[in-house]
Amino acid sequence: MLPMTFSNLLLEKKNAIASVTVNRPKVLNALNSATLEELRAAFSDIKNDPSVRVALLTGAGEKAFIAGADIGELATLGTVAAKEYTHRGQSLLDLIENLGKPVIACINGFALGGGCEIALACTMRLASENARLGQPEVKIGIIPGLGGSQRLPRLVGKGMAMQLVTTGEMISAQEAHRIGLVNEVTAPAALLARAEAIAQKIIANAPLAVQFAMEAVSKGMEMPLAEGLYLEAVLFAVACATEDKKEGTAAFLEKRAAQFKGR
Repeated sequence: MLPMTFSNLLLEKKNAIASVTVNRPKVLNALNSATLEELRAAFSDIKNDPSVRVALLTGAGEKAFIAGADIGELATLGTVAAKEYTHRGQSLLDLIENLGKPVIACINGFALGGGCEIALACTMRLASENARLGQPEVKIGIIPGLGGSQRLPRLVGKGMAMQLVTTGEMISAQEAHRIGLVNEVTAPAALLARAEAIAQKIIANAPLAVQFAMEAVSKGMEMPLAEGLYLEAVLFAVACATEDKKEGTAAFLEKRAAQFKGR
């Protein structure tokens, strides 16, 4: 397969990890429609590439992960175009959230508006000490449109989400960690290495088990407890029918490393 070429992104694959970098540093990696469509193409490729087990998402340069939407483009949107814009953006974030493979957001600077929303759709979020996060849409007369009003309260609670979306204030990486918006904070130079270390731990595990565990958590969050427990039982049973389960239990009993095949 020929490598994909992009105008606004970099996509690299190595050691079962796909690294996606939004590459518009002159505009702090702002999201325009072209960039959103390239992200869709990149993550569709990652989803369908069996050699990729984990994806990392970051921004080029030292200032921004993704500083938000392209305001010049937003300023021209009428009602119909705005509705289409949000639906297309939301479908991209749904793709990222339900990729079937973990996606680690490596937040290396500003993650504002749509940038924060993309991070929210990732499986987990790591932030460098200089990261700043927020949903400042109300400052320009709009509201979050790529899932921020829905994913943020599910992650940090209603009260904190209300504070962030009504004040539009930016918070530090340390505050984001305190409220549960990011998993860990690292030194800027250590961010990608830490993400890769987590990725390697995931890669060592059974691929289908990782996928089913993610589905149980994500889908179960949207269900009453009884339904979530039923979903867990079904996915547990499906996992028990895989070749990887036979290999994993045998390897444990034989005190050797498991050789998982994703089957």
